Amino acid sequence: MKPNQLPSELHLTLLAQKSFFKKAMLFSFFTNLLVMAPTIYMLEVYDRVVNSRSLTTLSMLTLLVVGLYALMELLEWVRTEILQLIARRFDAAMSERIFDSVFEANLRRIPGTSTQIISDLRSVREFLASPALIALMDVPLAMLYIIAIFMINEVMGVMSLIGAVIAVILAYLTERDSQPPLTLANRSAIAAQNYAANSLRNAQVIEAMGMLGGIHRRWMAKQKQFLISQAQASDAAGGYSSLSKFVGFTQSSLLLGAGCWLQLKGAFGAGGGMMIVASTLGGRVLSPITQVIAMWKQVINARDAYARLDNLLRAIPAKPESMALPAPEGALTVEQVMAAAPNTAVAIIRGVSFAVPAGQVLAVVGPSASGKSTLARLLVGVWPTAGGKVRLDGVEVFSWNKAELGPHLGYLPQDVELFAGSLAENIARFGHVDMEKVEAAARAVGVHEAIMALPSGYESDIGDEGCFLSGGQRQRVGLARAIYGKPRFVVLDEPNSSLDDAGEHALVRTLQALKEQGTTIVLITHRTNVLAVADLMLVLVDGQGRLFGPRDQVLAALRGEQPAVPQPSPSTQIATA
Repeated sequence: MKPNQLPSELHLTLLAQKSFFKKAMLFSFFTNLLVMAPTIYMLEVYDRVVNSRSLTTLSMLTLLVVGLYALMELLEWVRTEILQLIARRFDAAMSERIFDSVFEANLRRIPGTSTQIISDLRSVREFLASPALIALMDVPLAMLYIIAIFMINEVMGVMSLIGAVIAVILAYLTERDSQPPLTLANRSAIAAQNYAANSLRNAQVIEAMGMLGGIHRRWMAKQKQFLISQAQASDAAGGYSSLSKFVGFTQSSLLLGAGCWLQLKGAFGAGGGMMIVASTLGGRVLSPITQVIAMWKQVINARDAYARLDNLLRAIPAKPESMALPAPEGALTVEQVMAAAPNTAVAIIRGVSFAVPAGQVLAVVGPSASGKSTLARLLVGVWPTAGGKVRLDGVEVFSWNKAELGPHLGYLPQDVELFAGSLAENIARFGHVDMEKVEAAARAVGVHEAIMALPSGYESDIGDEGCFLSGGQRQRVGLARAIYGKPRFVVLDEPNSSLDDAGEHALVRTLQALKEQGTTIVLITHRTNVLAVADLMLVLVDGQGRLFGPRDQVLAALRGEQPAVPQPSPSTQIATA
């Protein structure tokens, strides 16, 4: 860990499972001891039963070894269950935090963030209960077998130790040669997957304009890079895995040959049982290392997934607990705000200031690319400011706990986003569905009749992103969601862009009703029909507030009937308005 760097949340979560890991290692110790049972059984049969020709001894030894087999399998099962428990506890501790971090990273537009992170969580969880981790736990315990071989014969002990060193070198070479291409293959696979998913979301445009061939070629290029890198990694890992198996088989035979030679020299006395025991244990020494090398791809995938999760959590620190705040009244203040899109340096909003008293309607107008939608994101706290403050009732909106503020805030973005589920769930924001409030919101925006005309009414499933609804219907459902529960502060970005005349009249009635109930509204629009409900107007040009003040004064200034309305400081705007 670097100086002044916070400890890894993943590491701390795994560290909290230390007692379970210790138990798993304890069971691994006894499991590895019991693996020697068949070897000892063979030795006893050669040394006792063959010489004594006693069926009673054979029966007792057989019963004993069967019991040891049962005990070994029981311990193995318990170890697996402990690792499964660790995996479940890890997932329970980190899943919500990682999901929230992915969501936050997408809001901030952090490069490389995708739903792959959720798959990374699954990869780490599955690795914690995988045979690969069990093999890694067994590697240090293989020293037990080396010690046992040394106790039988020093020469054979040295031979088994040399074989173990060769296996470790092969494991190092596997890591060195397969890790870079496998990491590249993982990145290429993620890129190809994301590209395909993004393309499918625009399937209609691709089909209509004959773009499928070009899109397919680009996807195939990404897929080809993935396949090439994966082949390189597989070739390297496969070659070293074969070498590792060769070393294992060779060592077992060499130990048997050495034992035979030592037997002829009289090193083992009259019996040859110890010779066979030593050669059998020699094969067990390399078994876990060979398994690790064979499953090295899974090890690297889990390690890369862990690193991506760790990087994400470090980039998106957990939010500290904040004091609960009272429900807002809706007084909005914007103070010399500077803002750019996340992870960019080009300013979109430059020094904008204004204030809107609670219960009033502000209309924001301006040419395309003037920063209107960016301002909307700042007002609801989706994007942070680079300078200045956006406050609601004196509290900075961006730092306000959104789970606490959300029920009192309504937002309709320019591109309406709906989610797979029923119409009632979408309008109720996927919280508790209060059908009276759902229907009231739908009636207010004039979409109730259209919903009731559907076969399942409010329970109708709208499909991914509302694909079964027209553009105007999606916009009205999004507007109903924004006003659900009578929020105190509502920001609407081009709410009438997809509405017909009837829909626009319904929108005006909705805005008037919200205004009468004391809701503060910021209305971003390029159509003048809805300006009648506005109390204030802000004209944005090139990210700067050119005009601000009472609606009629700003409209007169735009027509050239009177001098431009100056943009007052936040402290004087309410009085001026």
